[in-house]
Amino acid sequence: MVSMSSSDETPADIQAPVGTDQATRDIAEVAAVEVITTAAVHLMSAAAVKCGLAEGEDAEELKDLDEARKLITALAALVVASAPDIGNQHARSLRDGLRSLQLAFREASVIPDAPGEGPGEKYTGSVV
Repeated sequence: MVSMSSSDETPADIQAPVGTDQATRDIAEVAAVEVITTAAVHLMSAAAVKCGLAEGEDAEELKDLDEARKLITALAALVVASAPDIGNQHARSLRDGLRSLQLAFREASVIPDAPGEGPGEKYTGSVV
């Protein structure tokens, strides 16, 4: 049985990884808007690849619209939920990127979704 320390809920015999304190201090210095926009850019990049927008010969092999749908929906939720808090300058850029991805998804789909049923459209409204 692993004993628990009285100061927290981590097992007493497990040590935190070296550098954890520094990493915590580093992330504490990052503004929330930076964390949100970075996460959004990662979602956008992944969705673009899954929509077949990657450059190179293997772009078609990397295309996966099921995965793209999930990524775009997550991005839409993040953008819509965070827009009031991150400011118009950041939100506008994220909305533009999101809309471009939604349109790219619609174009890449063999069987198009009904208006309002595409990825993320339950958060953004129809992009047709």
